[in-house]
Order: sequence, then C-alpha cells, then structure tokens
Amino acid sequence: MAEDETGDRRGMSDDYSSEDEGTEDYRRGGYHAVRIGDTFRNGCYVVQSKLGWGHFSTVWLAWDTLRSRYVALKIQKSAQHYTEAAMDEIKILKQIAEGDRDDKKCVVKLLDHFKHSGPNGQHMCMVFEYLGDNLLTLIQYSDYRGVPLHMVKEICRHILVGLDYLHSELSIIHTDLKPENVLLLSMIDPSRDPTKSGASLILPTGKNKVVSETVVSKEIKSSNGDLTRNQKKKIRKKAKKAAQGCVGKEVFEENERDSNINDMEDTNANAKPNENLGEERAHRSLVKDETKSDGINNGNQGKERRRRGSRATRKKLLAEVDLKCKLVDFGNACWTYKKFTNDIQTRQYRCPEVILGSKYSTSADLWSFACICFELATGDVLFDPHSGENYDRDEW
Repeated sequence: MAEDETGDRRGMSDDYSSEDEGTEDYRRGGYHAVRIGDTFRNGCYVVQSKLGWGHFSTVWLAWDTLRSRYVALKIQKSAQHYTEAAMDEIKILKQIAEGDRDDKKCVVKLLDHFKHSGPNGQHMCMVFEYLGDNLLTLIQYSDYRGVPLHMVKEICRHILVGLDYLHSELSIIHTDLKPENVLLLSMIDPSRDPTKSGASLILPTGKNKVVSETVVSKEIKSSNGDLTRNQKKKIRKKAKKAAQGCVGKEVFEENERDSNINDMEDTNANAKPNENLGEERAHRSLVKDETKSDGINNGNQGKERRRRGSRATRKKLLAEVDLKCKLVDFGNACWTYKKFTNDIQTRQYRCPEVILGSKYSTSADLWSFACICFELATGDVLFDPHSGENYDRDEW
C-alpha cells in the first residue's frame, strides 16, 4: 500500500508526542468515537485507555471481562473499502492462528473479531493479545546508540522464526516489516505495564459511567500478571457484576452518545503516524549528541527521555528486558500467490525490486529484516530516502 495509507500500520510506542487523529474523520464511514469505559461485544470488552491510531483504525487497551485479561482492541473505519481490507486481514490472521496453536511461531494472535454498530456506521473490530513495547522503543531506550549485539541476535532469532513460519508454511508476505511492527511480549519498564503496575481497572456501571476497581487491579499486581484459576474466577465475578445492566444496551447507548472525541482520554497514546517517521529519524543525531553531555534535552525529545527515566535507569531497564517478541500488523500482508498491491513497505525498509516496480515475493520481508538488524545494532536507519533534483524520495 502507499505510505500515506499505512499510518495505522505502525507499531506502538508510548513515548511519542505526536498529534492525535483529529476530528475530521469522525463522521459517517470514518472512525468510531470511543470513550474510556465503553463496552463492546455485549459487555465483553471494556475500554481502559488508548493505545494508538492510524488512517484506517484506532487501537485501545481493553479488559476482557469473560476471561479476565487485557487485550488490544482494533476498531476499523466503517467505509466499505476499510471493511473489505479488515476482512482480508482477518482471513490472514485466522490462518496464522490455526497453524500456531502452541503459540511458538513468534506471530501475534488474533483472539476474536466482530462487527460493532455505531453512529458512523458498522465497524469491523479485531481483538489481539496484549503485548509490550515495539523495537523502536527499545532503540530509544539505548538513546539511539544501538542495542548490544548479543541482544540483537536474540531478537533477530525470534523475528526469523516468525518469518520462516509465514513464508515456508503459509506462503504469507508481511510486506511492512519494520521496528514498529515487532513487539516485545512485555513492557521494557514494568511500571508502565498494566498487568504488573497495579493500575486501576475500569469497569462499567449500569448508569453509563465507569468505576475503578482497584481491588481487582491489586489482585492482578500481586500475581505478577500470572493469575491462578481461582483468581481469574474471582475477578471474572466482580467484572460481570460491575458490567451487569450494560448487556443488551450497548448499541442503543452508542447511538445516543455524543460522538465528540474531545472527551476521549489519550493518557496512553502509543502510536505515531507513518508520515512523521522522517521527522523522528531526523532527531536521532541530535539526541545522540546531547546525551553525550548531561543526558538532558530541551523540547519533546528531552521530555520523552525523562519519561523513561535517567540514562542510568534506561540502561538498567534495557539490560533486564525480556527479548521475546512477535511480528504484528498484518493489515498490508498478502500471499505469494495473491497480492493486493505493488506499492508496499515503508520507504526506509523498501526493497530494490519494489522501488523498481518489479515482481516481489518473500525476499521483500528479508530485505526489511536486514534493515532492522542494522538499526538495532547502530541506532540509525540503513537507508534514509530523500528527494533530489531529478528524483523523489520514492525513487531514491
């Protein structure tokens, strides 16, 4: 797909200060207006916070009241072509899940999918396992100086397991592999992980309001994210009790609700629009230079690093991070025998055959993989396309 269509194809990084999706696409055929505490699938999923957004969808952290777990809820725009794209993505994701029942292939799991009716139309919704930070965030924790090689090797091993599964067993090409689309299984900073930090769990009430269930959150924290069967049963009872009165009223309430997104909370925005990628890369040398002195930077970059703590704290967290990771975001994926477009990959990770307009296959993903390896080891992108006198940046 063209790059301006892949904004929501980015992975999620909590430390971005990018703008939100704006209000103009909250209309018929566009985004569904979501507020914290909203419920989906007859009260099964309760929205906790915003994870990210893109040109096709918004993504939310949600609590699964039936299974007592956090999930990532992706809500597609409602126009027909967005719905069709979502259906293609779901078909690929179901194929991936069916062949990985033991969860050993290093690829994200689709847990559920459904349609949701709202004021702006009918939206395809996808529910994924909740994962952690992406690899770009990992690079940011290194202050763009690169991750130690032994860590790079372990990360690359997981990526290759995922690619081998997609290519060899399923004939699937990801087509948009980049650091933002590889997620660690957990957060680099445990204090930012809702499964470990003890953050209040938001559950609905019968009066279209929300309640913070701190007792439930404490139980999750005390178990370090690993709940026993009895703990899950206890939490499930509390969640169902809190959600009582909401079941069956969801669509009615959605139609009655004010769709003004100014009320939406964005305390956990994780995604950065694709078109801002160049700006993010441009800051890297500045960040490197400034961290050589006192580790403090003025402006947004300094704020982002301070949110991750001091340089010593970042270094400590980086050394202790769990490097298990999974490939995510199959919104642009295709099969070797059925392609949807010739315009694939984000510019910095685009292979020569695609630039030349030639045929492509699974090797396109391997080119992107090699670019990621370099970026992890050095903190810099291998290729940084720009326009010249006789060519634009897509031809570079």
